[in-house]
Amino acid sequence: MIVSDLEPTDDLRGAARDRNGFHNARQETVLNFPRHFLWGAATAPTQIEGHVQNEWTNVVARDGNTCRLACDSYHRYAEDVEWLVKLGVKAYRMGVEWSRLQSAPGAALNQKELARYCDLLDRLKQAGIEPMVVLHHFSNPPWITASGGWLNRKTVDAFVDYVGKLVGVLRGHVRLWNTFNEPDTYASNTYLLGEFPPFLKRRFLAFRTVIANMGEAHERACRFIRAQGSEVGPVGVGFSKNWTWFHPFRNTTPWDHCLAAMCDAIFNQWVLRAFLGGRRKDASTFLGLNYYGRVRFANLRALVPVNGLCPQRLAGMGVVCDDMFERHPGGLETILKRLHRRYGLPVYLTEHGAASADDEFRARDLKENLAALHRAISHGVDVRGFFYWSLLDNFEWQFGFSKKFGLIAVDFSDAKLPRKMKPLGHAYRTLCQENRLTL
Repeated sequence: MIVSDLEPTDDLRGAARDRNGFHNARQETVLNFPRHFLWGAATAPTQIEGHVQNEWTNVVARDGNTCRLACDSYHRYAEDVEWLVKLGVKAYRMGVEWSRLQSAPGAALNQKELARYCDLLDRLKQAGIEPMVVLHHFSNPPWITASGGWLNRKTVDAFVDYVGKLVGVLRGHVRLWNTFNEPDTYASNTYLLGEFPPFLKRRFLAFRTVIANMGEAHERACRFIRAQGSEVGPVGVGFSKNWTWFHPFRNTTPWDHCLAAMCDAIFNQWVLRAFLGGRRKDASTFLGLNYYGRVRFANLRALVPVNGLCPQRLAGMGVVCDDMFERHPGGLETILKRLHRRYGLPVYLTEHGAASADDEFRARDLKENLAALHRAISHGVDVRGFFYWSLLDNFEWQFGFSKKFGLIAVDFSDAKLPRKMKPLGHAYRTLCQENRLTL
Protein backbone atom coordinates (compact mmCIF):
# COMPACT_ATOMS: atom_id res chain seq x y z
CA MET A 1 0.00 0.00 0.00
CA ILE A 2 1.22 3.49 -0.88
CA VAL A 3 -0.05 6.29 1.34
CA SER A 4 0.10 9.96 0.39
CA ASP A 5 -0.54 12.25 3.35
CA LEU A 6 -1.69 15.84 3.36
CA GLU A 7 -2.83 15.38 6.96
CA PRO A 8 -1.85 12.83 9.63
CA THR A 9 -3.19 9.44 8.57
CA ASP A 10 -5.48 7.19 10.60
CA ASP A 11 -5.13 3.41 10.59
CA LEU A 12 -5.70 2.28 7.00
CA ARG A 13 -5.76 -1.47 7.56
CA GLY A 14 -9.40 -1.59 6.38
CA ALA A 15 -8.60 0.09 3.05
CA ALA A 16 -8.49 -3.19 1.13
CA ARG A 17 -12.27 -3.59 1.10
CA ASP A 18 -14.28 -2.89 -2.03
CA ARG A 19 -14.65 0.79 -2.81
CA ASN A 20 -17.58 0.78 -5.28
CA GLY A 21 -15.42 1.61 -8.27
CA PHE A 22 -12.51 3.30 -6.49
CA HIS A 23 -10.62 0.09 -5.60
CA ASN A 24 -7.77 -1.56 -7.49
CA ALA A 25 -7.06 -5.02 -6.09
CA ARG A 26 -3.50 -5.22 -7.45
CA GLN A 27 -2.07 -2.19 -5.65
CA GLU A 28 -3.52 0.49 -3.42
CA THR A 29 -2.61 4.14 -3.19
CA VAL A 30 -4.45 6.09 -0.50
CA LEU A 31 -4.72 9.83 -1.09
CA ASN A 32 -5.69 11.84 1.98
CA PHE A 33 -7.25 15.26 1.53
CA PRO A 34 -6.87 18.29 3.84
CA ARG A 35 -8.61 18.00 7.18
CA HIS A 36 -11.27 20.65 6.54
CA PHE A 37 -11.74 19.94 2.83
CA LEU A 38 -15.34 20.58 1.74
CA TRP A 39 -16.89 17.71 -0.20
CA GLY A 40 -20.11 18.82 -1.83
CA ALA A 41 -22.62 18.60 -4.64
CA ALA A 42 -24.04 21.31 -6.89
CA THR A 43 -27.28 22.26 -8.66
CA ALA A 44 -28.86 25.25 -10.43
CA PRO A 45 -32.42 26.60 -9.94
CA THR A 46 -33.66 26.45 -13.55
CA GLN A 47 -32.31 22.91 -13.88
CA ILE A 48 -33.98 21.41 -10.81
CA GLU A 49 -36.64 23.65 -9.29
CA GLY A 50 -39.28 23.88 -12.01
CA HIS A 51 -42.09 26.49 -11.94
CA VAL A 52 -39.75 29.28 -13.05
CA GLN A 53 -40.66 32.33 -15.11
CA ASN A 54 -37.52 33.26 -16.98
CA GLU A 55 -36.20 33.05 -20.55
CA TRP A 56 -35.98 29.24 -20.31
CA THR A 57 -39.60 28.60 -19.31
CA ASN A 58 -40.94 27.97 -22.82
CA VAL A 59 -37.76 26.64 -24.45
CA VAL A 60 -38.18 23.14 -25.86
CA ALA A 61 -34.91 21.23 -25.57
CA ARG A 62 -33.53 18.83 -28.16
CA ASP A 63 -35.18 15.88 -26.47
CA GLY A 64 -38.59 17.59 -26.57
CA ASN A 65 -38.73 18.49 -22.88
CA THR A 66 -38.92 21.79 -21.00
CA CYS A 67 -37.79 22.99 -17.58
CA ARG A 68 -41.35 23.80 -16.45
CA LEU A 69 -41.34 20.97 -13.91
CA ALA A 70 -37.68 19.85 -14.01
CA CYS A 71 -37.07 17.85 -10.78
CA ASP A 72 -39.82 19.79 -8.96
CA SER A 73 -37.28 20.73 -6.30
CA TYR A 74 -39.31 23.90 -5.75
CA HIS A 75 -41.69 21.70 -3.75
CA ARG A 76 -39.31 18.86 -2.88
CA TYR A 77 -36.24 20.68 -1.59
CA ALA A 78 -36.64 19.13 1.86
CA GLU A 79 -36.34 15.67 0.29
CA ASP A 80 -33.30 16.80 -1.68
CA VAL A 81 -31.62 17.95 1.54
CA GLU A 82 -32.21 14.43 2.88
CA TRP A 83 -30.39 13.06 -0.17
CA LEU A 84 -27.48 15.39 0.57
CA VAL A 85 -27.39 13.95 4.08
CA LYS A 86 -27.42 10.41 2.72
CA LEU A 87 -24.49 11.31 0.46
CA GLY A 88 -22.54 12.55 3.48
CA VAL A 89 -21.53 15.84 1.83
CA LYS A 90 -20.33 18.79 3.84
CA ALA A 91 -21.36 21.50 1.36
CA TYR A 92 -24.04 22.33 -1.19
CA ARG A 93 -23.54 24.77 -4.05
CA MET A 94 -27.05 26.00 -4.80
CA GLY A 95 -28.54 28.83 -6.81
CA VAL A 96 -31.09 31.46 -5.85
CA GLU A 97 -33.41 32.33 -8.74
CA TRP A 98 -33.41 36.09 -9.32
CA SER A 99 -36.69 35.97 -11.27
CA ARG A 100 -38.51 34.64 -8.19
CA LEU A 101 -37.32 37.40 -5.91
CA GLN A 102 -37.63 40.66 -7.86
CA SER A 103 -40.47 41.74 -10.15
CA ALA A 104 -38.91 44.99 -11.40
CA PRO A 105 -35.66 46.99 -11.14
CA GLY A 106 -35.15 48.06 -7.54
CA ALA A 107 -38.25 46.22 -6.31
CA ALA A 108 -38.46 44.80 -2.81
CA LEU A 109 -37.77 41.09 -2.53
CA ASN A 110 -40.70 38.69 -2.69
CA GLN A 111 -41.10 37.66 0.94
CA LYS A 112 -42.85 34.35 0.20
CA GLU A 113 -40.08 33.19 -2.12
CA LEU A 114 -37.41 34.51 0.22
CA ALA A 115 -38.92 32.52 3.09
CA ARG A 116 -38.70 29.36 1.00
CA TYR A 117 -34.98 29.87 0.39
CA CYS A 118 -34.43 30.70 4.06
CA ASP A 119 -36.15 27.45 5.02
CA LEU A 120 -33.86 25.54 2.66
CA LEU A 121 -30.82 27.22 4.22
CA ASP A 122 -32.08 26.44 7.72
CA ARG A 123 -32.47 22.78 6.79
CA LEU A 124 -28.91 22.73 5.45
CA LYS A 125 -27.65 24.28 8.68
CA GLN A 126 -29.48 21.68 10.76
CA ALA A 127 -27.87 18.96 8.64
CA GLY A 128 -24.40 20.46 9.10
CA ILE A 129 -24.08 21.30 5.38
CA GLU A 130 -22.33 24.51 4.30
CA PRO A 131 -24.18 26.42 1.53
CA MET A 132 -22.42 28.20 -1.30
CA VAL A 133 -24.99 30.45 -2.98
CA VAL A 134 -24.78 31.21 -6.71
CA LEU A 135 -26.33 34.55 -7.67
CA HIS A 136 -26.47 34.11 -11.46
CA HIS A 137 -26.60 30.73 -13.18
CA PHE A 138 -27.62 31.27 -16.83
CA SER A 139 -31.07 32.79 -16.16
CA ASN A 140 -32.57 36.27 -15.84
CA PRO A 141 -35.89 37.82 -14.78
CA PRO A 142 -38.24 38.56 -17.71
CA TRP A 143 -37.86 42.31 -17.15
CA ILE A 144 -34.08 42.00 -17.55
CA THR A 145 -34.54 40.06 -20.79
CA ALA A 146 -37.07 42.60 -22.08
CA SER A 147 -34.63 45.46 -21.48
CA GLY A 148 -31.80 43.85 -23.47
CA GLY A 149 -30.32 41.46 -20.92
CA TRP A 150 -26.63 41.79 -20.18
CA LEU A 151 -26.09 43.91 -23.28
CA ASN A 152 -27.76 46.73 -21.37
CA ARG A 153 -25.44 48.62 -19.05
CA LYS A 154 -28.36 49.18 -16.63
CA THR A 155 -28.43 45.45 -15.90
CA VAL A 156 -25.21 45.89 -13.91
CA ASP A 157 -26.94 48.34 -11.56
CA ALA A 158 -30.04 46.12 -11.33
CA PHE A 159 -27.94 43.10 -10.41
CA VAL A 160 -25.96 44.96 -7.75
CA ASP A 161 -29.23 46.25 -6.26
CA TYR A 162 -30.58 42.70 -6.15
CA VAL A 163 -27.40 41.39 -4.55
CA GLY A 164 -27.46 44.13 -1.94
CA LYS A 165 -31.01 43.33 -0.89
CA LEU A 166 -30.45 39.57 -0.88
CA VAL A 167 -27.16 39.60 1.01
CA GLY A 168 -28.65 41.92 3.60
CA VAL A 169 -31.22 39.24 4.40
CA LEU A 170 -29.09 36.10 4.00
CA ARG A 171 -25.87 37.21 5.72
CA GLY A 172 -27.12 35.33 8.78
CA HIS A 173 -27.34 32.11 6.74
CA VAL A 174 -24.54 32.29 4.17
CA ARG A 175 -20.83 33.05 4.15
CA LEU A 176 -19.79 31.65 0.73
CA TRP A 177 -21.09 33.47 -2.36
CA ASN A 178 -20.62 32.69 -6.05
CA THR A 179 -21.49 35.76 -8.16
CA PHE A 180 -21.56 34.26 -11.68
CA ASN A 181 -21.46 30.70 -12.92
CA GLU A 182 -19.48 30.34 -16.16
CA PRO A 183 -19.98 33.78 -17.71
CA ASP A 184 -18.00 32.50 -20.72
CA THR A 185 -20.47 29.64 -21.26
CA TYR A 186 -23.45 31.95 -20.85
CA ALA A 187 -22.19 34.63 -23.24
CA SER A 188 -20.90 32.22 -25.90
CA ASN A 189 -24.02 30.05 -25.98
CA THR A 190 -26.26 33.11 -26.05
CA TYR A 191 -24.52 35.23 -28.68
CA LEU A 192 -21.95 33.09 -30.53
CA LEU A 193 -23.29 29.54 -30.77
CA GLY A 194 -27.05 30.14 -30.65
CA GLU A 195 -27.73 27.47 -28.01
CA PHE A 196 -29.25 29.68 -25.26
CA PRO A 197 -32.07 32.26 -25.53
CA PRO A 198 -32.25 34.45 -27.60
CA PHE A 199 -30.36 31.92 -29.79
CA LEU A 200 -28.15 34.38 -31.65
CA LYS A 201 -24.99 33.44 -33.53
CA ARG A 202 -21.70 35.07 -34.41
CA ARG A 203 -22.37 38.25 -32.39
CA PHE A 204 -18.82 38.68 -31.18
CA LEU A 205 -19.26 42.28 -30.02
CA ALA A 206 -22.30 41.19 -28.00
CA PHE A 207 -20.20 38.45 -26.38
CA ARG A 208 -17.56 40.99 -25.38
CA THR A 209 -20.18 43.40 -24.02
CA VAL A 210 -21.82 40.73 -21.87
CA ILE A 211 -18.49 39.63 -20.40
CA ALA A 212 -17.47 43.23 -19.71
CA ASN A 213 -20.76 44.02 -17.96
CA MET A 214 -20.68 40.83 -15.92
CA GLY A 215 -17.07 41.51 -14.95
CA GLU A 216 -18.03 44.92 -13.60
CA ALA A 217 -21.09 43.52 -11.82
CA HIS A 218 -18.89 40.84 -10.25
CA GLU A 219 -16.42 43.35 -8.87
CA ARG A 220 -19.12 45.60 -7.43
CA ALA A 221 -21.02 42.67 -5.92
CA CYS A 222 -17.85 41.24 -4.37
CA ARG A 223 -16.93 44.50 -2.71
CA PHE A 224 -20.45 44.93 -1.32
CA ILE A 225 -20.61 41.34 0.00
CA ARG A 226 -17.24 41.69 1.70
CA ALA A 227 -18.27 44.99 3.29
CA GLN A 228 -21.48 43.38 4.58
CA GLY A 229 -19.66 40.34 5.96
CA SER A 230 -21.46 37.32 7.35
CA GLU A 231 -22.79 36.35 10.75
CA VAL A 232 -21.83 32.69 10.27
CA GLY A 233 -18.11 32.93 9.53
CA PRO A 234 -15.46 34.56 7.35
CA VAL A 235 -17.14 35.70 4.15
CA GLY A 236 -15.90 34.32 0.83
CA VAL A 237 -16.88 35.46 -2.65
CA GLY A 238 -15.77 34.66 -6.19
CA PHE A 239 -17.02 33.70 -9.62
CA SER A 240 -16.81 30.29 -11.30
CA LYS A 241 -14.78 30.03 -14.48
CA ASN A 242 -15.39 27.09 -16.78
CA TRP A 243 -11.99 25.97 -18.03
CA THR A 244 -11.85 24.03 -21.26
CA TRP A 245 -8.54 23.11 -22.84
CA PHE A 246 -8.45 23.71 -26.60
CA HIS A 247 -5.90 21.63 -28.51
CA PRO A 248 -5.27 20.50 -32.10
CA PHE A 249 -5.82 16.79 -32.67
CA ARG A 250 -2.71 16.61 -34.83
CA ASN A 251 0.35 18.78 -34.39
CA THR A 252 0.83 18.89 -38.16
CA THR A 253 -2.26 21.01 -38.88
CA PRO A 254 -1.47 24.72 -38.36
CA TRP A 255 -5.09 25.76 -38.92
CA ASP A 256 -6.19 23.64 -35.97
CA HIS A 257 -3.42 25.17 -33.85
CA CYS A 258 -4.70 28.62 -34.77
CA LEU A 259 -8.31 27.76 -33.95
CA ALA A 260 -7.33 26.26 -30.59
CA ALA A 261 -5.23 29.32 -29.71
CA MET A 262 -8.05 31.67 -30.70
CA CYS A 263 -10.59 29.78 -28.56
CA ASP A 264 -8.23 29.84 -25.57
CA ALA A 265 -7.64 33.57 -26.01
CA ILE A 266 -11.35 34.40 -26.21
CA PHE A 267 -13.01 31.96 -23.83
CA ASN A 268 -10.27 31.58 -21.23
CA GLN A 269 -7.74 34.39 -21.16
CA TRP A 270 -10.00 37.31 -22.04
CA VAL A 271 -12.68 36.25 -19.57
CA LEU A 272 -10.14 35.86 -16.76
CA ARG A 273 -8.85 39.37 -17.44
CA ALA A 274 -12.39 40.77 -17.39
CA PHE A 275 -13.05 39.29 -13.94
CA LEU A 276 -9.62 39.20 -12.29
CA GLY A 277 -7.49 41.69 -14.19
CA GLY A 278 -5.96 44.70 -12.46
CA ARG A 279 -7.74 45.83 -9.30
CA ARG A 280 -10.56 43.35 -9.84
CA LYS A 281 -8.34 40.56 -8.56
CA ASP A 282 -8.48 42.16 -5.13
CA ALA A 283 -12.29 42.05 -5.07
CA SER A 284 -12.51 38.23 -4.99
CA THR A 285 -11.49 36.11 -2.03
CA PHE A 286 -11.48 32.85 -4.02
CA LEU A 287 -11.69 31.53 -7.56
CA GLY A 288 -14.29 28.96 -8.53
CA LEU A 289 -13.16 26.51 -11.19
CA ASN A 290 -15.51 24.31 -13.23
CA TYR A 291 -13.58 21.61 -15.04
CA TYR A 292 -14.83 18.90 -17.37
CA GLY A 293 -12.08 18.32 -19.96
CA ARG A 294 -10.98 19.53 -23.36
CA VAL A 295 -11.91 20.07 -27.00
CA ARG A 296 -9.55 18.97 -29.76
CA PHE A 297 -9.91 20.16 -33.34
CA ALA A 298 -9.41 18.09 -36.49
CA ASN A 299 -9.69 20.08 -39.72
CA LEU A 300 -11.47 22.85 -37.79
CA ARG A 301 -14.08 20.46 -36.36
CA ALA A 302 -14.45 19.95 -32.62
CA LEU A 303 -14.05 16.27 -31.72
CA VAL A 304 -16.79 16.07 -29.10
CA PRO A 305 -20.14 14.22 -28.91
CA VAL A 306 -22.12 17.48 -28.61
CA ASN A 307 -20.84 18.29 -32.11
CA GLY A 308 -22.69 15.26 -33.49
CA LEU A 309 -19.86 12.72 -33.29
CA CYS A 310 -20.36 9.21 -31.92
CA PRO A 311 -18.48 8.59 -28.63
CA GLN A 312 -17.55 5.07 -29.82
CA ARG A 313 -16.06 6.46 -33.01
CA LEU A 314 -14.16 9.06 -31.04
CA ALA A 315 -12.86 6.39 -28.65
CA GLY A 316 -11.44 4.55 -31.66
CA MET A 317 -9.46 7.72 -32.42
CA GLY A 318 -8.13 7.86 -28.86
CA VAL A 319 -10.57 10.61 -27.84
CA VAL A 320 -12.21 9.34 -24.64
CA CYS A 321 -15.49 11.15 -23.95
CA ASP A 322 -18.56 11.03 -21.81
CA ASP A 323 -21.81 11.96 -23.58
CA MET A 324 -20.63 15.54 -24.04
CA PHE A 325 -16.90 16.25 -23.94
CA GLU A 326 -13.46 14.68 -24.02
CA ARG A 327 -12.10 13.74 -20.62
CA HIS A 328 -8.64 15.10 -19.78
CA PRO A 329 -7.82 14.53 -16.08
CA GLY A 330 -4.20 15.62 -16.35
CA GLY A 331 -5.36 19.02 -17.51
CA LEU A 332 -6.96 19.68 -14.12
CA GLU A 333 -3.61 19.54 -12.33
CA THR A 334 -2.08 21.81 -14.97
CA ILE A 335 -4.73 24.52 -14.80
CA LEU A 336 -4.84 24.50 -11.00
CA LYS A 337 -1.09 25.09 -10.83
CA ARG A 338 -1.28 27.79 -13.51
CA LEU A 339 -4.11 29.67 -11.80
CA HIS A 340 -2.30 29.40 -8.48
CA ARG A 341 0.86 30.97 -9.94
CA ARG A 342 -1.10 33.67 -11.73
CA TYR A 343 -3.56 34.78 -9.06
CA GLY A 344 -2.62 33.15 -5.75
CA LEU A 345 -6.28 32.84 -4.76
CA PRO A 346 -7.77 29.89 -2.89
CA VAL A 347 -9.73 27.66 -5.26
CA TYR A 348 -12.98 25.74 -4.98
CA LEU A 349 -13.61 23.18 -7.69
CA THR A 350 -17.20 24.32 -8.02
CA GLU A 351 -18.17 21.79 -10.70
CA HIS A 352 -16.84 18.53 -12.02
CA GLY A 353 -18.77 15.53 -13.25
CA ALA A 354 -19.45 13.24 -16.19
CA ALA A 355 -22.63 12.74 -18.22
CA SER A 356 -23.07 9.03 -18.80
CA ALA A 357 -25.38 6.14 -18.02
CA ASP A 358 -22.25 4.06 -17.31
CA ASP A 359 -21.41 4.58 -13.63
CA GLU A 360 -18.22 2.54 -13.92
CA PHE A 361 -16.99 5.03 -16.49
CA ARG A 362 -18.03 7.91 -14.23
CA ALA A 363 -16.25 6.34 -11.24
CA ARG A 364 -13.01 6.01 -13.21
CA ASP A 365 -13.33 9.58 -14.44
CA LEU A 366 -13.90 10.89 -10.91
CA LYS A 367 -10.99 8.87 -9.54
CA GLU A 368 -8.59 10.13 -12.21
CA ASN A 369 -9.63 13.76 -11.79
CA LEU A 370 -9.41 13.61 -8.01
CA ALA A 371 -5.93 12.12 -8.28
CA ALA A 372 -4.97 15.10 -10.46
CA LEU A 373 -6.58 17.45 -7.93
CA HIS A 374 -4.63 15.80 -5.12
CA ARG A 375 -1.35 16.24 -7.03
CA ALA A 376 -2.08 19.96 -7.38
CA ILE A 377 -2.77 20.24 -3.64
CA SER A 378 0.48 18.40 -2.87
CA HIS A 379 2.30 21.04 -4.97
CA GLY A 380 0.93 23.84 -2.82
CA VAL A 381 -2.30 24.83 -4.58
CA ASP A 382 -4.83 25.96 -1.97
CA VAL A 383 -7.92 23.98 -3.01
CA ARG A 384 -10.62 24.21 -0.36
CA GLY A 385 -13.42 22.06 -1.71
CA PHE A 386 -14.92 19.95 -4.48
CA PHE A 387 -18.55 20.07 -5.66
CA TYR A 388 -19.73 17.20 -7.82
CA TRP A 389 -22.01 18.14 -10.70
CA SER A 390 -24.70 17.25 -10.09
CA LEU A 391 -26.70 16.19 -7.07
CA LEU A 392 -29.60 15.15 -9.34
CA ASP A 393 -30.19 14.16 -12.92
CA ASN A 394 -31.70 17.40 -14.19
CA PHE A 395 -32.69 19.64 -17.10
CA GLU A 396 -29.37 20.08 -18.88
CA TRP A 397 -30.30 23.25 -20.77
CA GLN A 398 -30.52 22.72 -24.56
CA PHE A 399 -30.13 18.94 -24.09
CA GLY A 400 -33.11 18.52 -21.78
CA PHE A 401 -33.14 15.37 -19.65
CA SER A 402 -30.91 13.36 -22.01
CA LYS A 403 -27.63 14.06 -20.17
CA LYS A 404 -27.31 12.18 -16.90
CA PHE A 405 -24.95 13.95 -14.48
CA GLY A 406 -26.62 13.05 -11.18
CA LEU A 407 -25.35 11.23 -8.15
CA ILE A 408 -29.06 10.69 -7.57
CA ALA A 409 -31.17 9.35 -10.44
CA VAL A 410 -34.51 11.00 -11.22
CA ASP A 411 -37.09 9.04 -13.22
CA PHE A 412 -38.59 11.71 -15.47
CA SER A 413 -40.95 9.18 -17.07
CA ASP A 414 -42.79 8.86 -13.75
CA ALA A 415 -45.03 11.77 -12.76
CA LYS A 416 -43.89 11.30 -9.13
CA LEU A 417 -40.26 11.95 -10.16
CA PRO A 418 -38.83 9.30 -7.80
CA ARG A 419 -35.20 9.65 -6.73
CA LYS A 420 -32.73 6.78 -6.32
CA MET A 421 -29.08 6.67 -5.31
CA LYS A 422 -26.76 5.62 -8.15
CA PRO A 423 -23.71 3.38 -7.65
CA LEU A 424 -21.52 6.46 -8.03
CA GLY A 425 -23.49 8.11 -5.24
CA HIS A 426 -22.57 5.26 -2.89
CA ALA A 427 -18.91 5.58 -3.89
CA TYR A 428 -18.97 9.34 -3.41
CA ARG A 429 -20.50 8.89 0.04
CA THR A 430 -17.52 6.74 1.07
CA LEU A 431 -15.16 9.42 -0.20
CA CYS A 432 -16.98 12.19 1.66
CA GLN A 433 -17.10 10.21 4.90
CA GLU A 434 -13.46 9.12 4.87
CA ASN A 435 -11.92 12.23 3.25
CA ARG A 436 -9.58 10.02 1.27
CA LEU A 437 -9.43 8.33 -2.08
CA THR A 438 -8.22 4.78 -2.54
CA LEU A 439 -6.80 4.01 -5.98
